[in-house]
Amino acid sequence: MKKVVRAKLHGITITGADLNYHGSITLDPEICEKAGILPMEFVEIWNKDSGARISTYVIYGEPGSRCCVLNGAAARTCQRGDQIIICATEYIDTADIYGLRPVVLTFTPANEIDEVMRYEVNKTPAREFDFKIVREERMGGSARVLSRVDVDALSKDLRQRGLDDRAIADVLSCHLSEFAD
Repeated sequence: MKKVVRAKLHGITITGADLNYHGSITLDPEICEKAGILPMEFVEIWNKDSGARISTYVIYGEPGSRCCVLNGAAARTCQRGDQIIICATEYIDTADIYGLRPVVLTFTPANEIDEVMRYEVNKTPAREFDFKIVREERMGGSARVLSRVDVDALSKDLRQRGLDDRAIADVLSCHLSEFAD
C-alpha cells in the first residue's frame, strides 16, 4: 500500500484562528464538496508562509463563507492571511494509481476557487508511471483563450527546447494568463 494524494486545496488563505476551540480546521463545505473532502477526515496542512506542517481533521463551517479557520493548538501555526496547502490522502495498491484522478483546487486571495485541476498517472512507453497535471476549469467562465499567441507553435517550440508536457502546461497556465478572456 502506498499513501497518495486524493485531494488538494492549494493556496487557500487562512481567514481566522481560534485557539479556544477544541481542535480541527473549519472549511466551507462547498469548497470541500468540490474537492471531495469529508467532515472529520484527517488532512495534512502545510503553511506556505511559515513552513509549519500539521495534521488535523476537517469540520464544516458556513456554506458559501469561504472560511478557512485553524482551531485549537493548530491555531498557533498560522496567522490570518497566510496561504496554506491542505492535502487529503488515502492508501492504495500501486496498481490502482492509474485510476486515481485527485482533484486540485487553487484559490484567489478571497478564497474563491480559481482553477480546477487533476493529477494523472499513466503508463507510457517511456516510463511505467508518467505523471501529468490536467487543467479542467477556470472559474467564472474564464476559459483561457489566447488572442495574440499561437499556443500550438509555442508548445512545439517549448517541447523542442526539452520541456515535457507537464512543464508546458504549467507555462501556459501560469505565464499567459494576461491573455485570458
